[in-house]
Amino acid sequence: MRERADIIKDICEYINQDEDTKAINILLSEYKFIPMGENKSRNYNHFEKLQVFLRDGFTDRYSGAKLFFPPVLKILSTKLPQDFPYQKNWRLDKCHIAYWELIPTIDHIIPVSRGGKDEFDNWICTSQLRNSIKSNWLLEELGWKLHGPRDLKVWDGMLNWFIEQVNKNNKYLDDTYIKPWYKAIAKANLILDAGV
Repeated sequence: MRERADIIKDICEYINQDEDTKAINILLSEYKFIPMGENKSRNYNHFEKLQVFLRDGFTDRYSGAKLFFPPVLKILSTKLPQDFPYQKNWRLDKCHIAYWELIPTIDHIIPVSRGGKDEFDNWICTSQLRNSIKSNWLLEELGWKLHGPRDLKVWDGMLNWFIEQVNKNNKYLDDTYIKPWYKAIAKANLILDAGV
């Protein structure tokens, strides 16, 4: 495959020679316009997210970095509000950047706008930061590769630590950010006594 810049350079040269047909032929054969589909946002429930995070071993599949079970960071913000602040919209002037870097989210390996399916096999665990960077791009367009999942016995995203913390202090379940995650792990049968 030729470099994209060389393709455009050749097209410009044919345009300069008034050979529009040749320019069009190169464009259609080597760098055809493919319209992107509509980018519809999707809201995943906590249980759907948890299934992807568990499958991927709380690993950012785009970077290989470890990620945390989301309410772990919220507990830190509850305990250390001045030094590890939380803001519900994750505004960087009011919220610790760890929420962007270390909390997993779901992304589509092949973006829906590029023909990817909105289904489990096309969902991937990544950080919100990398999700934002990737946007509607394909991995090869970014020069990224897919990293394998981690074994949950080696890294569980501090999920078991979270369960221990809630068992010690069930007041955490009054938090509207934490409670739905606790319900999701209860639904996944990861705790014996859900208490919700």
